[in-house]
Order: sequence, then structure tokens, then C-alpha cells
Amino acid sequence: MCELQAKPLTISGCYTANDMRLLAMQSQPGLRSDVMRIPLVKKAGVGALALLAFTFPACAQEAETVKEVIDYTVSGVPKESAFIFNTFLFLFSGSLVMWMAAGFCMLEAGLVRSGNAAAQCLKNVVAYSVAAILFGFVGYHLMYPGDAWTVNGVIGAFQSVALPGPGATASAETGAYATASDFFYQMAFCATAASIVSGTVAERIKLSAFFAFTVVLTALIYPIAGSWGWGGGFLKQAGFSDFAGSTLVHSVGGWAALTGAIILGARTGRYKNGRVTAMPGSNLPLAALGTFILWLGWLGFNGGSQLALGSLSNASDIGRIFVNTNMAAAAGAVAAFFTSHLLFKKTDLTLVLNGALGGLVMITAEPLFPSFLTAGLLGAIAGVIVVFVIPFMDKLKIDDAVGAIPVHLVCGVLGTLAVPLSNPNTAFGTQLYGVIAVALFVLIASSIVWTLIKLTIGLRVTPEQELAGLDSSELGQSSYPEFTSGK
Repeated sequence: MCELQAKPLTISGCYTANDMRLLAMQSQPGLRSDVMRIPLVKKAGVGALALLAFTFPACAQEAETVKEVIDYTVSGVPKESAFIFNTFLFLFSGSLVMWMAAGFCMLEAGLVRSGNAAAQCLKNVVAYSVAAILFGFVGYHLMYPGDAWTVNGVIGAFQSVALPGPGATASAETGAYATASDFFYQMAFCATAASIVSGTVAERIKLSAFFAFTVVLTALIYPIAGSWGWGGGFLKQAGFSDFAGSTLVHSVGGWAALTGAIILGARTGRYKNGRVTAMPGSNLPLAALGTFILWLGWLGFNGGSQLALGSLSNASDIGRIFVNTNMAAAAGAVAAFFTSHLLFKKTDLTLVLNGALGGLVMITAEPLFPSFLTAGLLGAIAGVIVVFVIPFMDKLKIDDAVGAIPVHLVCGVLGTLAVPLSNPNTAFGTQLYGVIAVALFVLIASSIVWTLIKLTIGLRVTPEQELAGLDSSELGQSSYPEFTSGK
């Protein structure tokens, strides 16, 4: 609180620039009054000081200085401040997306059988690490080549990421955010695509085969597909819109997982005598924890895709994105809850978890434009779809150990096609064109890679190793040794 009697009667002695900024913002229409509220004593003080500014010429210079501060602050954020806020957005959101790797790890470890939980943890840790390394050496500029396309609009630049040195100045950091922060954020997205594949092919794939595929996916397949939409490639030029990656991240991982599941084959005993054998997960509380971690991380996944926090409008939009993202997940979980109960007379926790994740994938293509109600409807549709698609895949004898294909592929495609329902700047035909282009590329590229791995080092462990579990056969360890008889 400012005491007029205790300080000289000057503007700088009584009111900070922030006080005057708040006064100026209070006069602007449309700003929240509860945020801009100023104590009554200060209001009275401002009136007195304004009178002094006109009465005493000595105060004129300080009054002019304050006016300049008000005008400059209200008209826009200083460039350096915008740079700092934008960089913070990337680093904070990137940390949340990186935390999604823990979510995938816990979700998958909980949904596989007890003899495979440690193997799933290892796969996720190594997949993230491989993505972090290869996206730096190859993927980043392959995805964001600027003007250095190898094949214009189709294949980016083959070069390693180059970061400004310590203490970089404006001459080194020429963009609206730090280059390193952008790389970190984009790298975390790349790792997400690899995690999607991990769950689908669980319990029967050789670790070496999975890691070999991860190398190609993170270094080439994902960056090339991403460059078409986000790096200025031919899909971007055609008007294709995918805000945070329903297609460019989730369906890329989904198509790769689908081809892997088909070429790899089902788990031993999964489809026997025309019936589906249940293979329940080992730790459903762990799977629920993984879902909540993914839910939290998704706020950074979608919110950070605003790509800027340096203005009031960007901050407002990020808040809207957070709310819509959360709403879609909640609606997906509730819809899956009721749908599974109606179909099976009992509620399946795994379906509810995947319903929430399906809602998150569905809203990822466009989390900004939908209204609160529309976001909920999209999430609910995803929750219903997941409940129907998971058993349908069993009818096709496509074995997805954790339900990643219905969540990331099906909901990713539908979410992308739904963008024109809320975003007037897009068209259904263009969205469909993007979905088909990415699907064909990833299906063909992934099929080639999976087949080459199968013909060289092999894809599957032996039936005996599969029966024993990959923890023991591939790692020589046990996730739950206290429950293993004789050990």
C-alpha cells in the first residue's frame, strides 16, 4: 500500500510502473475487472498525483515517462519478454510431454502380463533415449528444414541440430523463442510416436527387433511425415490442419503399430479354436496411474502447440486449449464407462482408461476452436468408438496388447477429419487428403522395415520364451520376484 505522506509527492516515488500499467489496463474494455482491481487508496492517490503533474512543471517529465510505460505495455509485450515467455512455454510443455513417456511406461507395464512388465519398462526407457539422440542427429532438420529441403516439400535436410552457444544474444537467437527449447519440445513428440508402437507389439517381440524399428521410426518415418504438415511441406501448402498431431504423431504411431501387429502375429494362444483367450494385465492400478500421467502430460502436448505465450491472446488461447483437452478426456472416460456397462453388463476399467486416452487423441487435431460442449461431444464419441473397436480387432485377429491402435490410430484419424466441424479455415477434403497421404507413407515404409527386420534378425521370441515371459527370457529378471514360486 502506498503512503502519500511518507514519500515525496512524485509519481515514481509512490506508484510503480506496474501500478500505472494496471490503471491503463483497467481502462481497456473487455478486460476482467477482478484481475485489474486496484485498492481505493491508490485510486485516490492517482487523482492527486495527476493534479500535481499539471500544477507543478517539475512533475511533467515523470508524468510523460509513466505515459510512455503505459502506452508501450498496453500496446504489446516487449520483444525480449515475449522471447522469454515463448521459450518457457516450450520448456515447460516439453517437460510435460517428456513425462508422458512415464505414463506410457506405467500404462503398458500394468496392461501386460506380469512376466513382461519389466520388458515394457525397458522398451519405453530406451525408446525415449533413442528418440532423443536420433531426433537431434537426423530428425529435427529433416522435419524442420527451413529452406534447405532435399526434395522440396517432401524430404527435409539431412543435418544435425545446431544450437547457439552459451550466453546467446539476439544475433544468435533470431526467432521468437530459443532454438534449444523448440528442439526439446519437438523431440518429446518424436518419442511419443515410438511409445505407441511399444504397447501394441508387447509380449512377443524381440527387444532387438523393436529397437531396430524404433531407430528408423524416430530418425526417418516420423520426421518425414511431420515435415509435410508442420515443416512447411506439401500438406501444409495444401491447407491441411493438425494442431497438435492427431495424424502427424498419433496416427503415425498407430499405422506403424498396425503393420507391426499384422506382420508379427498374435500372441501365442490368443486366438485358439475360434475363441479369444483373455490375457488380463498384471497391475490395473499401475495402468490407471499411467493414464493420469498421460492425461497431465497431454495438457503440455496440446497447450504447448500454441507455440507462443508472449501475448494476452496466446495466454487466453492456451487456457482454452487446456480446458478443452481436459473436457475431451473426461467425456471419453464417462462415455466408455456407460458404453462398456451397457454392452457387457459390467464396467471394464481398461476400456474406461482407453476411453479417456481416445478422447485426448480425438481433440488433439483441434483443441482451440471447439466450444466446451463440442470438445465434450468429440471426447464422448471417442470413448464409444474405443469400446467397439477393441473387440472388433479381436474378430479380425489383430492382437493389440494394450489397445493402442483404437486409441491412437482410429481416434487420431477421426479427430483429424472432425477439424472442419469447428475450424472454419479447414476443409474436409483437405483433411482427408492429409490422412491418406500419411497413412500410405507410414504403411508402406513400416511394412518394409518390419519385413526386413523379420528376414534378418527376426521379429519374435520363441514360443518357450514367450510362455516364460520376456522379463526372464530377454532380461533375466522378474518384475514381481516375490510372487514367483521358488525364487
